[in-house]
Amino acid sequence: MKKYISLIFILGLIFFFQSCSSQNTGDSKMVDALVSSEEFTFHAERANPTNYDVIKVMNSMPNSTSTRILQLNGDYTVEIKKNNLDVTLPYFGRLFNPTYGNTNNNSYRFTSKDFTINKSQNKKGNWTLRIKLNDVNNVDEINIEVYKNGKAFTSVRSNDRQPITYDGFVSKNDPEPAP
Repeated sequence: MKKYISLIFILGLIFFFQSCSSQNTGDSKMVDALVSSEEFTFHAERANPTNYDVIKVMNSMPNSTSTRILQLNGDYTVEIKKNNLDVTLPYFGRLFNPTYGNTNNNSYRFTSKDFTINKSQNKKGNWTLRIKLNDVNNVDEINIEVYKNGKAFTSVRSNDRQPITYDGFVSKNDPEPAP
């Protein structure tokens, strides 16, 4: 009898954890429609620097971990429209050509009107977008991988700094304000 009770308990735990891990954030048809239209917004929730020196400095701060420090507030976005790409992302890492005095140029804050998007979908239904920028000097390429549940992973490759990645989600663009 004890054997059956422990077996039922273990199966109950498995089903409990299975139901907790299968929660989705978005509908896969909505995500497919957003990516197909090439008009959506990526909201960054977490920054992942690749520079180990930055990670060591953040881990050396008392009573904190670098994972908690790099949680973003959701105001950092990549907004994709048909003729406009608006990027507002923070940067943590090593700059090879920093601008002194004007710290706004040390993060990714720009608008591009000349870019190309190559998108593909794999067998699992995840989308990969490669955005090649032609009118921005310091950013070469932005890669966005969008999963079926709406979560996304973005990496930025730049000419004058080390690469950085961001975790977040995609959503519909906010409507334009009326003039």
